[in-house]
Amino acid sequence: MFSLTPSIILYAVAIILYGLSGQGVAGISRYWEMYIVLVALISLGSGWGQAYLGNRSYLWYLTRQIIHWGALIALLYMLNTQGIRMLMNDQQYSLMLVYLLAFASLLAAVHVDFKLIFFGTFMTYCAYLLSVPQNNPVLVEIGKQLNIADAAAKPFTMTIIIAAAALVLTLVVRGLMRSSIASKRAG
Repeated sequence: MFSLTPSIILYAVAIILYGLSGQGVAGISRYWEMYIVLVALISLGSGWGQAYLGNRSYLWYLTRQIIHWGALIALLYMLNTQGIRMLMNDQQYSLMLVYLLAFASLLAAVHVDFKLIFFGTFMTYCAYLLSVPQNNPVLVEIGKQLNIADAAAKPFTMTIIIAAAALVLTLVVRGLMRSSIASKRAG
């Protein structure tokens, strides 16, 4: 159960931050910045099995992760120190942070840890919902598929459902990877 905790934390905190961002809570961008660091740390610790399965050097894996997440954190630092952050209000900056996190997670899924594909997709979904909060066509379509009436009026509920689905898919891939690791060690 302890090994599931990082994935559960990722999705739970994302749901909370999404909910607070949707309500326009002042200063929420600061929490998104801290969350990006948390995602980077969890990502750093979660892809070792994939490196093992691919017969890749752990040092190479660590180097790639540090470069990847370090570049994102350096970009955020530059946005804050070069005055670009001041050109946006808190909500605009938060939305940009969510999109950057979504893109970084999808990119990390491609080159270091495939499990992040579901998290990155979920973050893209959250970013899109934050940018189009009213009459969102994605919510309408998902509501049709899941037989949920008036889904566009229930963005937070739909976000919890999508997060749960993404978490389940993440855990399935994680289970498959653990099985592959066990059979590689046995073989």
